[in-house]
Amino acid sequence: MGIIDASLQRESRDRFLTYALSVVTGRALPDVRDGLKPVQRRILFSMARDLRLLPEGGHRKSAAIVGKVLASYHPHGDQACYEAMVRMAQDFSLRYPLVDGQGNFGSVDGDNAAAYRYTEARLRRIAVEVIGEIDEETVDFRDNFDGTEREPLVLPSRVPNLLINGASGIAVGMATSIPPHNLKDTVKALLELLEDPEVSNAKLAGTIKGPDFPTGCLILNTRKELTEVYRTGRGAIRMRGEWTVEEAARGRKYIVVSSIPYAINKAHLVEKIATAIIEKKVPQLVDVRDESTSEVRVVLELASGADPEVAMAYIFKQTPLESSFPVNMTALVPCGGGACRPELLSLRECLQHFLNFREEVVQRRLQFERKKLLERIHILEGLMAIYDALDEALKIVRKSEGRSDAAKKLQARFKLTEIQSFAVVDMRIYQLSKTNIDEIRAELKEKGTRAKEIEGILKSKEKITSLVKKDLMDINETYGDKRVSKLVTEPIEIEFNEEDYVVHEDVYAIVTNDGWIKRIRQNNELESTRLREGDSIRRAHPLSTLDMVVFITNHGNSYSLKVTDFPSSSGYGDPVQKLLKFKDGERIVESLGMKLTDKAAEAGSPQMGYQHLIKNNDHVLLVSKDGVGFILKLEGLESIKRSGKRAMKLREGDELACAALVDPSSDNQVSLFSQSGSGLRVQLKQVPVRDSPAVGVSLLGVRDGDRCVGAQCHRGNVALQLTLATGKTKEISTKEVVAGGRSLKGNKVGVRDDISRVERAPQQTSLKV
Repeated sequence: MGIIDASLQRESRDRFLTYALSVVTGRALPDVRDGLKPVQRRILFSMARDLRLLPEGGHRKSAAIVGKVLASYHPHGDQACYEAMVRMAQDFSLRYPLVDGQGNFGSVDGDNAAAYRYTEARLRRIAVEVIGEIDEETVDFRDNFDGTEREPLVLPSRVPNLLINGASGIAVGMATSIPPHNLKDTVKALLELLEDPEVSNAKLAGTIKGPDFPTGCLILNTRKELTEVYRTGRGAIRMRGEWTVEEAARGRKYIVVSSIPYAINKAHLVEKIATAIIEKKVPQLVDVRDESTSEVRVVLELASGADPEVAMAYIFKQTPLESSFPVNMTALVPCGGGACRPELLSLRECLQHFLNFREEVVQRRLQFERKKLLERIHILEGLMAIYDALDEALKIVRKSEGRSDAAKKLQARFKLTEIQSFAVVDMRIYQLSKTNIDEIRAELKEKGTRAKEIEGILKSKEKITSLVKKDLMDINETYGDKRVSKLVTEPIEIEFNEEDYVVHEDVYAIVTNDGWIKRIRQNNELESTRLREGDSIRRAHPLSTLDMVVFITNHGNSYSLKVTDFPSSSGYGDPVQKLLKFKDGERIVESLGMKLTDKAAEAGSPQMGYQHLIKNNDHVLLVSKDGVGFILKLEGLESIKRSGKRAMKLREGDELACAALVDPSSDNQVSLFSQSGSGLRVQLKQVPVRDSPAVGVSLLGVRDGDRCVGAQCHRGNVALQLTLATGKTKEISTKEVVAGGRSLKGNKVGVRDDISRVERAPQQTSLKV
């Protein structure tokens, strides 16, 4: 075998394009004409043609169906084939199911169907309409994958299956997501387009109204939004479950959810609601039960005096009971020669393609009927030709040496065609009676009349259109039903206020030195709270569950976390990294409490000596380990995302060492300390104030091998507490710290061991944390 020189770029491109085309046209996207993907089309065709699983017949094992489809038409995985058939049998997946399944075919709770050896199936009546006039040469056929069978390129569907059942699929570089619609609305729009080919997309959108999901639910889009979705073929359908309030004995009230959005797993929905109730995120609810049978019924038990609208506002915002269905009306459109191309379609284009296809099917059906009529007329004319010479014809047949010899002699004697002569030879004796000859004459006249009628129809586009219209009206009459999804063109939005879902409670928001967080009630003793071995409390912010804590980290980032998100725990709590998106090596340098309510609890008021309470537009001094810093004005703390917000720009190798609240408008000072025990007191007015992250200026001259570890703002002489590396503490007065200009190295403050932390010395009224 020789070596072929080839370009890797060209070969990979060509092979990828071949693969992509195969996925797009052969697996993932539906055809605009019958609304089916190849696997669905092959399943229906095989069930009808090969297995004869028609609605009036019995069911057959799904394993037999899958096996036949794979063996003859679809050389892919058995599970993929079975799942495609299962979906066509699910009344919560398809608005008008095509397969009649017997056995466990899954549920709206996400339960999988039983294995195909346990289930059985047959076609539904509407599936027969999708298969249509398949035996009347209405569509083209092609060889299957191994040339042993013939399969249709498309089914001559009499129903607009693409729109009434929708479709979803992911191809290579494209996808489709078409919502299901009501059959009556769709047929009405098709008839409008037949009557007026220039009808606008907006009018058609008004006729079809909107999607009609099999699970019911409310559709919240405005008429303008729906019109735009149908004009462009893209958009989103906003869905919301229906609910009512029921009253029970003893004044108890229940919210009953009677429908859910399309393609939502009900079991997961109930589980999510239950989790929210257990975690007390929605105090208006005390329990949830799924009482569904064939109809959806999810019962939410209301707390005494709770507002059901407030409860549902949380459920709609935090669970899939209100969700969106993405619309992407991409389908395969015929482009001649049996080939198709993917195209993003508007509603009007979808309808027009189907009508064009139905006109072609009707025309080919009539041509097939005419061909069969002419064939029959030809035979009848041959029978009539020998009618007056029956005795002679019988003698010829009796003297012949066989069927073929008799046909040749009759053909020569009466100037018949080969087909006519064999038809005469094959007649039975009783068919030569006078009565039968009269029937032949009558049939010949009837067939001739019908053939002329078909000729006239084929020459008239209006008559073909009228036949298409009649087919649509018959389908509408037989299978049309009422909408199950309600349109709410002016939805009443329930206001979502987060404070409504927080149980007000005075707590300590605890932050430990190792970065673990939790909250405990303020009537609990801080000294007895559980901590991990070797860990200790860094801050215990006296706040309420309506408040927030701001974290500043060594990477120069700020984070915020609501107190209600702190785990309520009698144990260790959770590491802060579990709740906030810290980077590798990131740790908390300082945490500050922030009141979000108008009334501050006395325990958290600054007048009680608590020094770590802030509000918007307060200022904080940020100093890095290299002694560089500035004063940052705090803004927008409530809107910081879980991934954090930059507070200080750091030079390479530097990190934030400390943060301290300051009042830059007063005549304050700041005392800075290094790890080795040096201290420097600087006038606060020498420190620049910034509204956005900055590098800052040199505040403390740090010697090689040393680093800044703390800073405290103060007015006059105050006591500071130094925590040493040994774990011991020492109090000093700020007057012991030498005063000077910024960037000086300062003086020793009389400690032998390294300093790890600097705090205000606790006072009698201060919290010892």
